[in-house]
Amino acid sequence: MPSLLVRSVSPVALLLAAACASSSALPAGAPQSTPQSTPPAPPLVAPYRVLILGDSISIGYTPFVRQELEGVAEVSRPMRNRAEGAKPRPENCEGTNKGVGSVERWLTMEGAPFDVIHFNFGLHDMKRVDAETGRNSNDPLETHQADPERYQRQLLEITRSLKASGARLVFATTTPVPPGELRPYREPSDAVEYNRRALEVMAAEGVPVNDLFALISEADPALQKPADVHFTREGSRALGAAVAAAVVDVAGAAQPERQQAPRR
Repeated sequence: MPSLLVRSVSPVALLLAAACASSSALPAGAPQSTPQSTPPAPPLVAPYRVLILGDSISIGYTPFVRQELEGVAEVSRPMRNRAEGAKPRPENCEGTNKGVGSVERWLTMEGAPFDVIHFNFGLHDMKRVDAETGRNSNDPLETHQADPERYQRQLLEITRSLKASGARLVFATTTPVPPGELRPYREPSDAVEYNRRALEVMAAEGVPVNDLFALISEADPALQKPADVHFTREGSRALGAAVAAAVVDVAGAAQPERQQAPRR
C-alpha cells in the first residue's frame, strides 16, 4: 500500500508502517476497516473549501494557511462569540472529549460542505486534569483528560464522522511536548504514545497524515516557546506552510511554494 504520509520526513513513518501492518491495537470491538487501492481522485478546482479542526496550535497557524492558499482555497475553522454582539473569535476544538460531541456541528457550520478537512486532537487529551472536577491540573499523578485508550476510541469515531461527510481528510500528528514545568502538566513521552495510537486509526481508515511532530522535532527549537506547547509567530508560520502544503497534496492541485522550518 502506498505511504499515507503527505510529508517525507519522519520518525513517525516507522510508527505508521507498524500500524499499517497490524490494527490489533484499535479499541476492542471496533469495526476494522482496510484501506482499498482506488484510482486517485481528480484534482479539486480552485477555490475549494477547507476546514481546519484543532486546538490553540491550529488557531495560531490558520492565518498563515489562509495566506499560503489565498486564491486557491477558502479556509474556515470553527468560530465563537464571547458575548452578544462581540466579534467572532476562533473556537478551540480542544480534545476528543469535545470533538465527539461537536463534530456534527462543525461539519454543518458556515462554508459547508467542505472539500478538504485538516484535523488534529491530542494535546488536550494528554493533559492532566483533576479527577473530580475535570479542571486542569499541574500534578503529574493526576489522570489524563482522555487516557490513550479513550483517545483512540473517540478519535476513530470522529474520523469516521468526518469521512462520512465526503471530504478529503488529512490528519496532523500532535506537535512535541517540550521538557520543563508545563501548566497544565503534560508528559513529553505522551505525545509519542498518542501519535502512535492516532496513526493506527489513520492507517486503518486510509487517512493521509501530515507529520507536524517530525517537522518540529527536526526544526530550530526557537520556533517553540520555552516550556510551552505553543509556538512563536515564526513557528506558527512554519506550521501553516506545512499545513497548506498537505492540504494541496490531498486536493491534488499545484503546490504552493513550501516554506521549510529552520533546522536545528
